Amino acid sequence: MEHENNALLTQTLPLLPNRRRLLSRPSVWAFLILLALILAQWIDSRKQISAIQQEVAHRLTENDQAAKETRFLVKQAQDTALTVQAKVTLLEERLAEIQSQSVALQSMYQEMSSSRDQRLLAEVEQAITLAMQQLQFAGNVETALIALENADARLAKELQPQFISLRRLLARDIARLKATPGADLTGLSLKIESVVSAVATLPLAFEHRPKNTPVASTSGAAPSSFINRSYWQALVSEVWHELYQLLRIERIEERDPALLSPSQSFFLRENLKLRLLNARLALLQRDGKTFRDETIQTQALLDRYFDVRAPSVVTARKTLSALAATDVGFNLPSLSETLAAMRNLKLSRDRGVSR
Repeated sequence: MEHENNALLTQTLPLLPNRRRLLSRPSVWAFLILLALILAQWIDSRKQISAIQQEVAHRLTENDQAAKETRFLVKQAQDTALTVQAKVTLLEERLAEIQSQSVALQSMYQEMSSSRDQRLLAEVEQAITLAMQQLQFAGNVETALIALENADARLAKELQPQFISLRRLLARDIARLKATPGADLTGLSLKIESVVSAVATLPLAFEHRPKNTPVASTSGAAPSSFINRSYWQALVSEVWHELYQLLRIERIEERDPALLSPSQSFFLRENLKLRLLNARLALLQRDGKTFRDETIQTQALLDRYFDVRAPSVVTARKTLSALAATDVGFNLPSLSETLAAMRNLKLSRDRGVSR
C-alpha cells in the first residue's frame, strides 16, 4: 500500500509545474471567470426556477382548492337548483290545484247566486200572486199591500240593476192600492157571515108569544089565609087562573103574519142564506147593484116572515141596513202587468243560467 502511494506521488510531481503554467495564462482565468459566471447564472436560474416552481405549485394548490370549492359550490348550486325545481314543481301543482279550486268555487258561487236569485224571484212571484188573489177573490187591499211591500223590500236588499224595472211596477201598484178609496171588504164579509150564522135561530113572526103576565095567585099568599078560605073560593081562583093563561091578546097592525109549515120555514131560511151568499159574492166582485139588491131583498124577507121585535132580528135588520147603504162598486187595480214582468224576468234568468 505504501509502495502504491509513492508511485502516485512520483507521477504527480512532474504535473505541478504544468498546472502553474496553465494558471498563469489569462485565457485560463477568463475561462474560469466565465465558468464561474455561468455557474452563478445557473445557480441563480435554478433558484428562480425553484421559486417559480414553488409559486406554480402554490398556485396550482390554490387553483385546486378553488376548483374543489368551485365543484362544491357547483354541486351545492345543483342541489339548490334541484330543490328549487322541486319546490317550483310543487308550487305549480298547488297553483294548478288552487286554480282548479278557484274555478270550482267560481262555478259554485255562480250556481249559488243563480239559485239565490231564483229563490228570490220565486218568493217575489208568490207574493205578487198572493196580492192578486187577495184583490180578485177577497178584495183585501191591506193584505195585498203588505204582500207587495214585502216583495219590494226583498228586491231592494239585492241592489241588482235588472230588478229596477220590476220595482218600478211594484211601486206603481203600491201607490194605486194606497189611493184606492174602497170599503172594508173583509169587515163587510164578516158582517154578512154573522147574519148567515144567525138565520137558523131567527124567530118567525107567527111563532111569537106574548110575555106571561104574573097573576096574583092565592097559592102565593100566606098559608094561614089559604087555610081560612073556603073550598069553593079556592076552586074559583084556580079556574080563573087557568082561563087567564088561555087568553092571548095581540095587536095586529097592517099585515097578517104568514103561517108556514116546517118545510116552508126551512126553505125560507135557506133562501135567506142564498141571498146573503149572493150578496157576499157580489161584494167580492165589487158589483154594487147586485149587492144592494140582495141585501134589500133579504131585509124585506125578514120584515115579512120574521118577528121584527125579537132582538136577534133587530140586530140582523140593522146589519143589513148598514150593508145596503155601503157603496162597494169600485174597481181595484190589476196586477197582471207586474206578474207578467216578473215571469218574463224569471224566464230570461233561467235561459241565461242554462247557457
